[in-house]
Amino acid sequence: MTTPTLSIESRIAEELGVAERQVKAAVELLDGGSTVPFIARYRKEATGMLDDAQLRTLEERLRYLRELEERRTAVLDSVREQGKLTDALEAQIRAADTKARLEDIYLPYKPKRRTKAQIAREAGLEPLADGLFGDPTVEPTAAAAAFVDADKGVADAQAALDGARAILTERFAEDADLIGELRERMWTRGRLAAKVREGKETEGAKFSDYFDFAEPFTDLPSHRILAMLRGEKEGVLDLVLEPEEATDGPSSYEGIVAHKFGIADRGRPGDKWLQDTARWAWRTRILVHLGIDLRLRLRTAAEDEAVKVFASNLRDLLLAAPAGTRATLGLDPGFRTGVKVAVVDATGKVVAKDTIYPHVPANKWDEAIAKLARLAAEHKVELIAIGNGTASRETDKLAGELITKHPELKLTKVMVSEAGASVYSASAFASQELPDLDVSIRGAVSIARRLQDPLAELVKIDPKSIGVGQYQHDLSEVKLSRSLDAVVEDCVNGVGVDVNTASAPLLARVSGIGAGLAENIVAHRDANGPFRARTGLKEVARLGPKAYEQCAGFLRIRGGDDPLDASSVHPEAYPVVRRMVKTTGGEVASLVGNTATLKSLRASDFVDETFGLPTVTDILRELEKPGRDPRPAFKTATFKDGVEKIGDLASGMVLEGVVTNVAAFGAFIDIGVHQDGLAHVSALSKTFVKDPRDVVKPGDIVKVKVLDVDIPRKRISLTLRLDDEAAKDGGEKPAGGGRRERGGQGGRPPQQRDGGGRQQRGGGNRDRRGGGGAGGGAGRPAPAPANSAMADALRKAGLVDPKRR
Repeated sequence: MTTPTLSIESRIAEELGVAERQVKAAVELLDGGSTVPFIARYRKEATGMLDDAQLRTLEERLRYLRELEERRTAVLDSVREQGKLTDALEAQIRAADTKARLEDIYLPYKPKRRTKAQIAREAGLEPLADGLFGDPTVEPTAAAAAFVDADKGVADAQAALDGARAILTERFAEDADLIGELRERMWTRGRLAAKVREGKETEGAKFSDYFDFAEPFTDLPSHRILAMLRGEKEGVLDLVLEPEEATDGPSSYEGIVAHKFGIADRGRPGDKWLQDTARWAWRTRILVHLGIDLRLRLRTAAEDEAVKVFASNLRDLLLAAPAGTRATLGLDPGFRTGVKVAVVDATGKVVAKDTIYPHVPANKWDEAIAKLARLAAEHKVELIAIGNGTASRETDKLAGELITKHPELKLTKVMVSEAGASVYSASAFASQELPDLDVSIRGAVSIARRLQDPLAELVKIDPKSIGVGQYQHDLSEVKLSRSLDAVVEDCVNGVGVDVNTASAPLLARVSGIGAGLAENIVAHRDANGPFRARTGLKEVARLGPKAYEQCAGFLRIRGGDDPLDASSVHPEAYPVVRRMVKTTGGEVASLVGNTATLKSLRASDFVDETFGLPTVTDILRELEKPGRDPRPAFKTATFKDGVEKIGDLASGMVLEGVVTNVAAFGAFIDIGVHQDGLAHVSALSKTFVKDPRDVVKPGDIVKVKVLDVDIPRKRISLTLRLDDEAAKDGGEKPAGGGRRERGGQGGRPPQQRDGGGRQQRGGGNRDRRGGGGAGGGAGRPAPAPANSAMADALRKAGLVDPKRR
């Protein structure tokens, strides 16, 4: 029998479509403490060039399969201790390829509380159950009479038959093959139905798309599942898992249970009793069990997709174009408390701060412009970063007038998402980093810095506070955090970090460096001055050889002793570059950036037993453009003058906006009115769009047309298809051409709201935690009649409200 580890590696290799040796090498590296970014970038020969996406998948599957093996061992030990482990059962347990299958097999042997079946066995009724099951020619009541025993709690023949039925019901309900078959049938044929609870119509208006709704399990997108589950949790909706349209006979679920155990009505005395027992097993045990399983499956699938959406949006936001090392004036808008002002120099250092009061009630407009002009001139400011929260458009107008009145300053204004800014401002790190600044001013500093370098600033904030998630408060904290941490790690290492300017939170995300080492690096830098070479990192307290191996290639030292230290060439590969220099003559500095000379070199000439062709090719590419930033070039969007609030919008307007968040059902777009609009997935392109992220990403600047505006509900319907017809006379014209259909592109653009009823913008108002909510339904088709047996069973199991009618 193959070892569990080899089995795991073989299975992952098959799933990824790669060689087993590649997986084995990657597993050895991961187990040895290497990070995914390090393996993907510097161990290509070992893994056969597995990329970071493949390695992340491998890492997740490795974790799952190892947990499965641990559980398998525990199950085998448990069954063995009970003295019930046969060769056939052991083979079945070892062959289980999922956690669900393993638990199905273990169910009959799982220690449980004293059941009706157990009580019946203790009363000596198992022979009766076996006899009736094995010989349907026996008349049940007559056979049961022989088992009546008041001392054992069997008062009469009916009590004996009830006990026998309990034993057979448990046996039927714990058959692993049957459970597996019925689970898959219910998953492929069943559907989730939702109804509004009586009297909750007004209170739960945000869930109105689901007041009378049903959709097949396999068609339900993640946002609808999470919205309905939240509606149920908030007491607005009742949910029922319907197996399928009601059927009778062998093709029904009850018929399948009976057929599995050879039960059929052939006119024998015991046939009807056995059929009733099979029906009872389905309704009272199997259906409830599957209802719980499928709820978990729905939630897990929805969570996985929502985590994937969050991770993709976070990656796009972190890798947004940086404005670069340019002096920036940050404005954190406000009315009564004023607009907080912070000026940071090209390195992000705070050089000035102030508070201005241009808006109501103070209305010191001219004074505010004069102050800003003086600060901009004094500190040679090039950019104005304006937070997009309350009073943002009014402050944007102020900046526009500043630019018009002082063209000599050559200023550029940019609206910046301030999501998470107040979380940063009140954090322990902000207190340590900006101890002399008031919390309110720290927000302005963060806004300015995130324009200069979004990645460097946003890593200081918990990713869940950045506001690009979908229903994140309904997701598994462990699963979400693990995924988001991986995204941040990949982004930081993909871009590289200047070790002499990076903050501790940024350094903590570098491969091989945690929070403790990051603090030690900063402390060493403060005490001894900037690092002159990567080798200087070895002098940092507790930064040993392994940590150095993992982090050195991702840390940059600009203007240091060795020009290679400013590149992504790993120090271990410096000898390869020295051989290149020896071949071309001159110095390393003369080779770096020398495209003509580098093009003349053949990578194969420098391959040796340590460094293969992939690594040498990477080295040549890096030497051509050392320290290149993979992020796009910086550009800005321009909001339309005079369109500052939702009431200024009109159907048919064509505006420029910034994509703030992308969900499974469409994209949220900031068009400068304090309320993001939604471009439904059907309105993103003239061709079919399976995944909105294939068309737009957070940070993209797009032109949109306003289709419809619903001011009371603060809903703005947008389209990227500029020739789409907008709504007329206050009516709504769906982006997909008006046909409302379930689960397709063409239904009414759904809206996403957070748990408090506020439409979720994803990138606008400060510290939106990305909660999503009720919306997401593309229409409300009339559901088929609910399966009353299932409803009753789920009520008994506590899976639906007992008051549901």
